[in-house]
Amino acid sequence: MFTIEKLPTKPSELEQTIQAVATIEDIVQPQDAWTYQTLIELLEQDSINMLVVYAQQHEEKAFNNKMIGYCLYQVVFEQAEILRIGTHPDYQRQGVASQLFTVLNKQLQACKVETLLLEVRADNDPAIALYEQHGFTVIHRRSGYYQQPRQPAIDALIMQKLYSSRL
Repeated sequence: MFTIEKLPTKPSELEQTIQAVATIEDIVQPQDAWTYQTLIELLEQDSINMLVVYAQQHEEKAFNNKMIGYCLYQVVFEQAEILRIGTHPDYQRQGVASQLFTVLNKQLQACKVETLLLEVRADNDPAIALYEQHGFTVIHRRSGYYQQPRQPAIDALIMQKLYSSRL
């Protein structure tokens, strides 16, 4: 079982949580990991929020448990964008991201968000399948967006989930 919470506000817990996110970033985004400092600077913006996932062990307070996943997102008026989402490899394929989407969707709908965007590498088939399962569709392709030395460029897919439409 997992517990999903908003980012803690107590300074010591906040620092520890953001460091855990940076550690997972290093593992799941090795070519483009966001550092602790980058995350701190992003979270200073009022429009950026984070949900964190803890592995539930016994009946302890969630923060005492291991942080295993996160979703960093931005809300600007009626539009939201997932900036980063990640799950520690030891917990992947166990429903962590699906539970994150459930909580995130409820929060965004309560804020009257109409669309949720995200960007994904075109070669990340498991992530694309997950996003499609949660109602996202491809709305744009950025040709050759991801580039690494001595490797072929990879397209980026922009995906969107609609919550409501203006009529």
